[in-house]
Parts: sequence; C-alpha cells; structure tokens
Amino acid sequence: MSGTRSAALVWTIAVVVTLASAVWQRRSGPSYPVRGEAGLGAATISYRLLRSWVTGSDQPVRVAVADPEVTGAVRWRRYPTREEWSVLPMRREGGELVAGLPAQPPAGKLEYQVRLARGGDGVVLPPAPAVTRFRGAVSAPVLAVHILTMFLGMLFSNAAGASAVLARAQARRQAQVALGLLVVGGLALGPIVQKHAFGAYWTGFPFGFDLTDNKTAIAVAVWLVAVIAGRGARPARALVLAAALVTLTVFAIPHSLFGSEIRWEQAAPAPG
Repeated sequence: MSGTRSAALVWTIAVVVTLASAVWQRRSGPSYPVRGEAGLGAATISYRLLRSWVTGSDQPVRVAVADPEVTGAVRWRRYPTREEWSVLPMRREGGELVAGLPAQPPAGKLEYQVRLARGGDGVVLPPAPAVTRFRGAVSAPVLAVHILTMFLGMLFSNAAGASAVLARAQARRQAQVALGLLVVGGLALGPIVQKHAFGAYWTGFPFGFDLTDNKTAIAVAVWLVAVIAGRGARPARALVLAAALVTLTVFAIPHSLFGSEIRWEQAAPAPG
C-alpha cells in the first residue's frame, strides 16, 4: 500500500472511531436527557427530561401536551436519600406543561418523575425516576478548549493505533501528540473544569471514585509508557497499539459515571 493510501486509511479509521466513541460516550452518559414515549388515552406523548443543569436557577421540566384537559405534576426528592417526595404542580404554557425543580448547589442531585392525568387515566414519565445533577458554570472558552483537546487526543490516539497496525513510522510521533493533548486536556484543563463545575479539582483516585478522572489518568499513564519505554520498531508498535486500545476502552465508559455528588446524609437537612 502506498504511503498516501495508508495515511488516508489511518485517518479515516481514526475519524470514524473517534466520532463513534464520542457519540456513544455522550448518549450513554448519566447527563444525557431521558427520552421516550407514553400513551395517555388515545394520545401518544413524547418526552425529553433533562439530567443536568447549571446551578443558580431552577431546572425546567417541560412536556409537550397539546390536549388542554391533561394536567401534570412533578414529584421530586434529593438523591440519594429516602426523604418524602415533594410535589410540584405543572402549569400550562401553550402546548406544554411546565414546572421547575428547585436549584441545588454544585454536585447536588435530585430524582424526579412527571405524572400526567386526564380524567381517570394517568401515566408516569419516565417509569423509573430520572436523576439530574446540578453543576457550576464553567467558562465557555475553557470548556471549549478542554473538549477540543480531549477530542483531538482521542483522534491522535486512534491514528497512532492504526499506524502501528500498518507499521507506519508516524505511529511514534502520533503517540507523542496524543500524550501531549491528553495531558493538556485531561490533567491541566480537566481539573479546572471540574473545580468550576463541582468545587473540586480532582475526585478520582486516591480521593474518590470519579471514573472520568480515573480513566483520564489511565489513558495518560499508558501513553506515557508507550512514548518513554517504546524503543525500536516492533516494541514501539506493540506499545502504541496497546495504549490506543486501552484508551479506547476506558473512554468507552460513559462520561460522568460515578461523578461528584453531594452525600445528603452528611449535608444540611432539606429546607422546609
């Protein structure tokens, strides 16, 4: 295979795998909105319920229901607790029923469900309570650079792995770029984003179980080994490929899983 064709193949693989990984991570994560459909009488109601919100304002809960005879309420409580459920009546705004979950401090979580009724019929959305987490506001430029560098880090990681399989000399250089991007995006900017969003720079090992922090540390560690210890053509290719596969595996773990959360039993009691 010519150099040009092999380079095109490497970057095609890298882009496809990176985009697929990014979509999977986003859609499988605990902050992705809960979506679904439910029947109420003869109507089918589609819903999209948020699972993440910036603290400082109530989180909107909106369900499109055109039928004016349908009423709704939101039941909620702090998560994880066994507190009694609180109930918020929903008001009608045009073709929607609307309520607002009370704002919580950063890393505070609530679980909630929407209950709709029409006459003697009723439905609960979703069947199991949705869990939402509040976060602090993060500077848009910092967040954008963090996301971009992590995305490019994954792109070069996948490119390095593909180059290693095809025995291309560029594998080592791509490995170095992947390491640099993951260090900047994950170990430099990641803690800044974490601090603004949830009040702590690092909640992974040894201070906690945040999988986002831990998987970033693992990815950086394996690429550090691949770049520093990889000497010679064959050992370097093997280490680069191993690092690329480990990175792809750890980043397949949903984003924000086991992330920062307030342990309410150790915090102040619920107001009211």
